[in-house]
This record gives sequence, structure tokens and C-alpha cells, in this order.
Amino acid sequence: MKIYTRRGDAGETDLRDMSRVSKTSPRIEAYGTVDEVNALVGTVRPTGVDELDDYLESTQNHLHIVQADLATPEPEDGDPVVAEEHVEAVEDWIDACEAQLDPLESFILPGGSEAGATLHHARSVCRRAERRAVALADHEDHVNETAIAYLNRLSDALFVFARLANERAGVREESPSY
Repeated sequence: MKIYTRRGDAGETDLRDMSRVSKTSPRIEAYGTVDEVNALVGTVRPTGVDELDDYLESTQNHLHIVQADLATPEPEDGDPVVAEEHVEAVEDWIDACEAQLDPLESFILPGGSEAGATLHHARSVCRRAERRAVALADHEDHVNETAIAYLNRLSDALFVFARLANERAGVREESPSY
């Protein structure tokens, strides 16, 4: 299979159902931004924190499901879709990480260790992916609300993962000065 097809040279691309849309379509923006999140998560693995690496590996697989879900205008039986179990898994990861951290008492500046800073970056791109998915849902039918909830929860998880990565690296959290 060749990596190039030339089918996108005129500014259109295929969705999963093989319908053609503009590369500027809100659907392409949504799942393309999810791809950015996935690539950022890939740059941070391995973090050096085994449990985070396990969570991030699962996250990358989940994000492929989110992309497929958003790339399918009208899912059929057997198509990949984000399910409540994916959201619940992320919530479990958040709870497990927060149990190891001091309670958050104020806003913190994104940054810290290399892994922590990259996870904060991934979090901010995940928030953008969520906004793109919401924009898609505002204008088109057949957008899985659970996929949007997943992105919302994942951005929370990436924040907690960044905090844990920084804590394990011995990096102190900094609050903004107003």
C-alpha cells in the first residue's frame, strides 16, 4: 500500500464511509486535532512513571477510536465508537493519580519536568480537540456525545498526569502571581 494516493491534492479527503469532504470541514478539524493530541501523547511516552505509561498507551488506542468515531458521519454496527466504558476508564485513572497527590489548592502554571510540560501541552491541545468536536456537533447530526465527554475527561486526566509526572520528578508546582 502506497502512503500517497493523490486523492487529496484538490483539497478534499475521504471519511470512513468514503464520502468526500473538504479538508477544512469541521469534521476533519475535529478528528485532525484529536490526531495532534495523540501525537503529543506519543512524544511523552515513556514518562518514566510506569502507571502513567500504561494509561498513556491506552489513551493512544482510545484516541484512535475517537478519531474513527468522529470520521464516521453515520456509524453502523461494528464501527468503532467511543463508549461510556472509555470515559469510566479515564475517570478511574484520574482517581488513582489524585490519590497520590496533594490536593490542588490554587491554579498552577503549566510546565515543570519535560514529561510534565509535554502532558500540559497535550492537555491544552485536547481542550482544543474538545472545542472542535463541540463545534462539529453544533452543525452536524450524528456526533457521538460520549466522544465529546471522553475528550473533556481526558483533558482533566492529562492535567493530573502532568501533576503526577512533576511530583515524581521532584518538581514543585508554581502558582501564578496576580
